[in-house]
Amino acid sequence: MADLFDSPTDSTDGAPRPLADRMRPARLSEVIGQDHLLGPDAPLGTMLASGSLSSLILWGPPGVGKTTIARLLARETDLHFIQISAIFTGVPELRKVFEAARLRRRTGQGTLLFVDEIHRFNKAQQDGFLPHMEDGTIVLVGATTENPSFELNAAVLSRSQVLVLNRLDEEALERMLQRAEVEVGAKLPLTPGAREALVGMADGDGRALLNLVEQVSVWAVSAPLDIDHLTARLTRRAAQYDKSGEAHYNLISALHKSVRGSDPDAALYWLARMLKGGEDPRFLARRVTRMAVEDIGLADPQAQGICLQAWETYERIGSPEGELALAQAVVYLALAPKSNATYAAYKSAMAAATRTGSEPPPKHILNAPTNLMKDQGYGDGYQYDHDAEDAFSGQDYFPESMKRGIYYLPVERGFERELKRRVDYFVKLRAKRGGSE
Repeated sequence: MADLFDSPTDSTDGAPRPLADRMRPARLSEVIGQDHLLGPDAPLGTMLASGSLSSLILWGPPGVGKTTIARLLARETDLHFIQISAIFTGVPELRKVFEAARLRRRTGQGTLLFVDEIHRFNKAQQDGFLPHMEDGTIVLVGATTENPSFELNAAVLSRSQVLVLNRLDEEALERMLQRAEVEVGAKLPLTPGAREALVGMADGDGRALLNLVEQVSVWAVSAPLDIDHLTARLTRRAAQYDKSGEAHYNLISALHKSVRGSDPDAALYWLARMLKGGEDPRFLARRVTRMAVEDIGLADPQAQGICLQAWETYERIGSPEGELALAQAVVYLALAPKSNATYAAYKSAMAAATRTGSEPPPKHILNAPTNLMKDQGYGDGYQYDHDAEDAFSGQDYFPESMKRGIYYLPVERGFERELKRRVDYFVKLRAKRGGSE
């Protein structure tokens, strides 16, 4: 039974088709770059071999085959294929889809409902799929470029298997390029270097590569084009970057861990990726300063100041010149001695404060501005450190009922080596003067 959402046939359509559409694989074995999902022992290969297809969430970047795989899964399992987009579909349209699937099921025909950009449905709309997934009316295959754990309902995820599609690497894109040359009937008029640059312009996106191939294949040139001539004719594809999405968090994590790992080259690369993607340099200045405090700390007390200076420099001169100051700070942090001793000490002290939050300070370190407080023993026995030998009394400043805590454990790196020497000195002096350890 046909319905509003059935795909039209192509038999009567004589209009030209884009190269990407003409090259859409006819079998799952022809899909490039996703062998980890489609092999005999891989998730989809296993499902197809058993003849049982469960609901799926296909998570991956654009142009890696999500729609194609969904179509071919329907074909290989004899399910009726329906495709909708969360961008253009509302509740009334969804009701029609579910009703048509119910009617189809009565005749023995199952339905694979492919939902592109499924993360764009709100939580209530996502809940609407659940009863139809549970009673077998539809096999849901959702496609998303966003992390499903952030964007999809837990109930939908619990009833689906999440499969991660890989960004196409250079080898996969080269294979796709070779297939495209067979389809257009000629090799592209490019030097080896320009051919490699064309693959790089696709940035892991197969559809983007085929669109570029379609442009290049019609150029009338007398000799193969080199990189300069190619880039003069083509605009490089913008890198995938969402300032509020997962890429934002992934790249700042990569920058932070590269700094922590003392790799200035990797740190500069991730900084450049974020700036190139349009990230706010002020956000980067704030996070870089956080790195100085968290991962370098007192091993290099200058690190925090250098970050603040870089931040101020950016504020004064703006982009793009001010971004160089951020790069300079990133290099300094990557090469600075590392210590998270203060960070760890702070967390330990916070945990202790949570456990003992009502314990009062010892009376000997409390001021006694009133006679009543003096009568209560406030300030009794306090020793003024400047009057003691070496300006150190060795008194205990923790609550009287609390065992002395040790939180700050400086490392033997950078300036913190000197601080460790000082800590050890006071520990010995406190023991000598009878203070509690």
